[in-house]
Amino acid sequence: MHGDKLGIYLNDHLAGATFGVRLSQRIAHQHRHSARSADLQRIADEIAQDRQTLLDIMDALGVAARRYKISGGWAAERLGRLKPNGALYRRSGLSTLIELETLRLGVEGKTLIWRTLLVVAAGEPRLDESQLHHLLDRARSQIDTLETLRLAAVAAIFSPGARSVTPDST
Repeated sequence: MHGDKLGIYLNDHLAGATFGVRLSQRIAHQHRHSARSADLQRIADEIAQDRQTLLDIMDALGVAARRYKISGGWAAERLGRLKPNGALYRRSGLSTLIELETLRLGVEGKTLIWRTLLVVAAGEPRLDESQLHHLLDRARSQIDTLETLRLAAVAAIFSPGARSVTPDST
């Protein structure tokens, strides 16, 4: 019974990780010429690594990855691109802000899976507690970086005299 629940839980997070990888890669690509491109690319690379680590953990625990969950994460990221941003044919500063906030929320969720697995690790020898602590610390670092980027976007959009934010502004 607990194994089934853990499998569902891990697959739900796999869907979120799939969404996060695609979103982080898109953000890094869109801002590849900005002053913070290295930070965004690092985060995108780490999120992709974290997703692979989740798959490795699932494999070690004998939990099959559900393709429909992976497809759902992919589709959700694609649909998220359709939201209105106040500009008809181009990106606006709001696009950047919402994407950074969405990515930050996803990383916050990722801290929860690592914390949950730390609890599970107490009775599960196939889980490496030091690896989980490392993943949790890395997620916290990602949150700090994303918050710095988010606040810069907020200042650029909403401060008096703010100009329209372009991908190179944040």
